[in-house]
Amino acid sequence: MVRRAADAAQPECGHVTVRLARLSSIAALGALLAACMVGPDYSRPSVPVAGAFKEPPPEGWTVATPSDAAPKGDWWTDFHDPLLDELEPKVAVSNQTVRQNYANYLQAVAEVKVARAQLFPVIGVTGSVTRNGGPVSTGAGVTTTGNTGTTGTGTGTTARTGLGGRRNVVNSATLEGTANWTLDIWGQVRRLIEENTAIAQSDEAVLANATLSEQILLATTVIELRLADANIDLEERTVRAYEDALRVTQAQGDAGITATPPSAVITAQVALESAQASLIGLGVARAQYAHAIAVLVGEKPEDLDIVHSTTMPALPEIPAGVPSLLLQRRPDIAAAERTMKAQNAAIGVAVAAYYPTISLSSAAGFAQSPLNGLLHAANYVWSIGASGTETLIDFGERQAEVEAARAAYDAAVASYRNTVLTAFQDVENDLSGLRILASQAKQLDKAVRDAIRGTEIAMAEFEAGTVDYTTVAVAQETQLADQQSALGVQQSRLLAAVSLIGDLGGGWSAIDLHDPSDPRSLPPDPSETGDR
Repeated sequence: MVRRAADAAQPECGHVTVRLARLSSIAALGALLAACMVGPDYSRPSVPVAGAFKEPPPEGWTVATPSDAAPKGDWWTDFHDPLLDELEPKVAVSNQTVRQNYANYLQAVAEVKVARAQLFPVIGVTGSVTRNGGPVSTGAGVTTTGNTGTTGTGTGTTARTGLGGRRNVVNSATLEGTANWTLDIWGQVRRLIEENTAIAQSDEAVLANATLSEQILLATTVIELRLADANIDLEERTVRAYEDALRVTQAQGDAGITATPPSAVITAQVALESAQASLIGLGVARAQYAHAIAVLVGEKPEDLDIVHSTTMPALPEIPAGVPSLLLQRRPDIAAAERTMKAQNAAIGVAVAAYYPTISLSSAAGFAQSPLNGLLHAANYVWSIGASGTETLIDFGERQAEVEAARAAYDAAVASYRNTVLTAFQDVENDLSGLRILASQAKQLDKAVRDAIRGTEIAMAEFEAGTVDYTTVAVAQETQLADQQSALGVQQSRLLAAVSLIGDLGGGWSAIDLHDPSDPRSLPPDPSETGDR
């Protein structure tokens, strides 16, 4: 490196002093810019949170401790259903609703990068080359214009024209680097970064909520499918029982037993045919559930074949924890809270419009005409400048923008508090439903056992000829109704358990939110994760 003579004459410590002074100035400027940021700083509003849920847990359950309520991860494994274990991981990978929300999240992350870039100067380079031709000069001192016969090249050349004269041709060029920097003195850009960061985190929580919602929907649909299978099994057993009853009725009618008139045979025949029709109709619901499951995992309905199962999912025990945990474990609450923070930052963006905008600009490069020697030191040019703008009168526009931002923040606060209260309501509903349904299931189990016993006794008495077929028909109808009710309650308990898992946030936690400004912390693309 060539040092100028004036610099060479200075002692080395002088350079150190100058450099330290420059660094101090830069640090001071940075501290000044960081210290001034208009608008309110964010503070999460308080919400009323009880120490425990009002609804006691179902019988046999215990109140969860904080460690019990830790994220569960693959929560669906507690149902011990092979179909759930196989399909649930595919939701986060192939479900199109999840993919759409992931794309929305990536867009929000990009907006954070756009806002952050505004903190730094815009550096560019410009260049131009111009070729100019002057008027034609003749030997007699007369200047004319005309088309060139031959073209000259060089920095300042002449070209012979068809009129015998000469045209002066000049090539010129410029090459400059430019830098423009709008100072974020009032923190408008930093508030915008804060706003976009909160929006990105809100979108990430929305993504988590969409994933959980689709997983809950898949579990619900699988339970509906399993109930359809159970109803099919029940209806098949009913058909076989009606076939036995019809066979006995026909045999007694053929034997001329007075307790079995021809109308009894017709009644048994109608009961059997109705049961057979119901059995066929159950296939419609099962097919629709199977098609819905295929769509939830991102497959075509014809590509997914789900075999009939005779086993219902197991009912898990779900520690409910304490209400305050919902503020961390529900992704919809986290999304509402991040939206609230974004609206708070938007107030600062609006307030910053009251203050002047100050920009710095500089340029350095070379300019030369003619072109030869463009990059010589003698052709070096530079410029530096500053500008400031301030709106004096806008007829209330900025005030209205601030008022709108504050109103949007107040709406976000109300939405956040409503989301929290709704979350408490959902959990209370699930807990009460599980407790009440557990008692109902016990009572129905007794009713089903008694109904089965009653049908067996009625059938034995009918075969003995002591009662007519009406007694058997009534007993069979009662048994079928009680068994269907028991299946319905079992379904309701499973659905309430799935709903409780979703209302408790699944296995999610607010600490899972990433920093959108750090690409290393972003969640992976669902299409690249594969099945877990």
